[in-house]
Amino acid sequence: MIKVAVAGCAGRMGSTVVDVVNAADDMELVCGIDPYGATQELGYTVFANIDDALDQAAFDVLVDFTQPSVVEGTLRRALPAGVDCVVGTTGLSTEKLQELAALAPDGTCLFFAPNFTTGAVLMMEFAKAAAPYFPEAEVIEMHHCNKKDAPSGTATRTAQIINEARGRVSAAPGKETEIEGADGARGALIEGVPVHSVRSMGFVASQEVIFGSMGQTLTIRHDSWDRGSYMPGVLLGIRNVGERSGLIVGLENFMD
Repeated sequence: MIKVAVAGCAGRMGSTVVDVVNAADDMELVCGIDPYGATQELGYTVFANIDDALDQAAFDVLVDFTQPSVVEGTLRRALPAGVDCVVGTTGLSTEKLQELAALAPDGTCLFFAPNFTTGAVLMMEFAKAAAPYFPEAEVIEMHHCNKKDAPSGTATRTAQIINEARGRVSAAPGKETEIEGADGARGALIEGVPVHSVRSMGFVASQEVIFGSMGQTLTIRHDSWDRGSYMPGVLLGIRNVGERSGLIVGLENFMD
């Protein structure tokens, strides 16, 4: 039985994780960690912070869906304590993730996924395959208006994958045409790839990757309309993280 704690348990994603962990035959929800949830009657033990949880409960895996301003402090306490961490909170750089993973003893894993949906992982894999054949690529990501970071972790990772796959930095044509006072009209350049972020009611999470070459374009799109679409990937991470050590980035590492 895998003993699980959920940080951000009172939030939209966190509460969905709580439900699927409770429904899993091979998992036990030990506690939640959330300063807001600690003041509510959620039907299970909720601690206000990671220190209280580590002092008063024992769990194998910590799942974190909180905020960019919170996740680093949580990992700085959980990883040195030997707790495997499954993180869906975006906003931490690769360098920061490496720094945090180095705090953990051997046999402890920090698993970070910019996206837990299998469709989004396949979208990035398809983009990786297409990147060497097209001179230009752009990413447009669309999320709900309450998302805490822009661009999304998925968009950032997609841009990194495209850059790695094509082995060169694109000129990203048109950046020089931005008119005065409209810097960023061509998007934020990430690894040479323009990334555009849309924030609006009506979206959950959508992304398009547009490739262009002479006389043709290729568009790869993924849409997530419900947070339940993330849960199979979260469960996959919880079930596999105990067998790994160090920093693992990307759900594709567990999809073989």
